[in-house]
Amino acid sequence: MGTILLIEDDADIREGVRVLLTSEGYSVLEADCGKQGLSLLNSNIDLVILDIMMPGISGIITCEEIRKVSNVPVLFLTAKAQESDKLLGLIVGGDDYLAKPFSYAELLGRVKALLRRYHIYQGKFTPSNQSDGDWLEHKGIRILTTSNAVQVDGQDIELSEIEYQILLLLIQYPNKIFTTQNIYESVWNEPFYYSSNNTIMVHIRKLRLKIEEDPQQPKRICTVWGKGYRIG
Repeated sequence: MGTILLIEDDADIREGVRVLLTSEGYSVLEADCGKQGLSLLNSNIDLVILDIMMPGISGIITCEEIRKVSNVPVLFLTAKAQESDKLLGLIVGGDDYLAKPFSYAELLGRVKALLRRYHIYQGKFTPSNQSDGDWLEHKGIRILTTSNAVQVDGQDIELSEIEYQILLLLIQYPNKIFTTQNIYESVWNEPFYYSSNNTIMVHIRKLRLKIEEDPQQPKRICTVWGKGYRIG
């Protein structure tokens, strides 16, 4: 099923989440702080559930450290209501967030969605071991349709699973303008809510930083004002 690293300082929340996930067949490693969580991180971890507010090393700093060594999906748990705190979590490398208090059904849905994407698209391949039909090309971008592998102007680019799926979606339909709702429901496979606009904006910003020559004047992922985004 998968191995999940749960980093949460609240023992009651840890217990509830552990019971839920193990009942679904997942293996769960637990840590009560960022430092302990980082010590448990290894290549067998399929997902990290990370509390954003912890004593010592915060969830934000913990995520930054995780991103130095791994592209494993990170689901933030946050008790903070401010939108800026949620966006900061995405900017430093989080894939999704869930506000406390949350329902176990919603948590399980997020976990399954993140794991499904990670298992489908994880892994690196090179052009030499893939047929030309597995690649899409568009104005200097080459993207492998069967796994997370991207080249920009001949250089390999490291993308998170969310960034990869957004780029793949846009390139597959080069003449289509995608609204934020189109993107969210296609990539996250969840109903769109107004707050999801900011989630999309952050991931588009991160993607532009990696594939644009000048992210301030993007030519590869273009904003169509009042409508959405399209590939340039």
